[in-house]
Formats: sequence, C-alpha cells, structure tokens
Amino acid sequence: MGEPGAIDSADAGRLRVTRTIEVPELTDEEVRAAVLAALAHGGRARLRVDVVFVDDPSLAEMHERFWGDPSVTDVLAFDYTESDDGAEHDPQAEIYVSVDRARVVAKERDESVRAELRLYLVHGSLHLCGLDDHEEGVRAEMRAAEQLVLGGLA
Repeated sequence: MGEPGAIDSADAGRLRVTRTIEVPELTDEEVRAAVLAALAHGGRARLRVDVVFVDDPSLAEMHERFWGDPSVTDVLAFDYTESDDGAEHDPQAEIYVSVDRARVVAKERDESVRAELRLYLVHGSLHLCGLDDHEEGVRAEMRAAEQLVLGGLA
C-alpha cells in the first residue's frame, strides 16, 4: 500500500491533464488527487477523465456553444458515457477549468488560487457524479460534498 493520497499508476492512467494556459499553482498530481477523490466520493472512481485548463475567453465560448450562455464561468464538465451514439468514448468525460476565473475569484474571496482551482476540479468532478447546484434545493448537497472532499485533500 502506498502513501495516503498517493496516486498509483492505474489511477494516473485514467486521468490526463492538459494545460492550454500556465497553471503553476497546481501540480498534475494535485489535479489528479482532487479529481479522483471527488469521483470516488460520487461513486465513479473508474471514470476516465481529461482535465483541460483554459482561459476565460475559451470557456465562455464553450459555455455559449453548449449552454447558450455567453458569460464567463468557472468550470464545465462533459460526461460522454451518457451519449446516444452507443460508442465507447476515451476519455469518458472532460472537465474544463478557467484559470483566469480562479485567479479573479480567489482574489475577491481572499483565497489562494490553488484552493480555488481545487474547488473547481472537485465541483466539476461532482457534476460528473450527478450532483447539481443549479437549483436551490440541491445546492446544499453539492456544497457539503465539496467540503467533504476538499477536507480530505492534503
């Protein structure tokens, strides 16, 4: 058995990290730890996920294209296991994180950028597990899950 929080090679192979923008605040191992902890919490520990760090304009464009909303946002998650084409997708899901948004919001909240990025990673991962925060009634469940997962990270 490895160190607590350590990521074995099988886990590392299920999660790829792409940086289209510099993200010195988090290592790939920290990214994997946050995503894998949230997926495990949500019962989807075996999901193959790509995490892509982008800037505000890129994520706003995706937000408009897929949700019809041109505003900036923090994170978008796409679950391809629910597609109607019946094909096996690799990755099975993607999480897009706006590094620009994390930096702005972290400053507003007097929080570290690292903490804000980890929140977005956990939040996006929990969306892939079926949790939602768009309606008042289910938002508390999402927030509680976020805090539980984040509290377990080093």
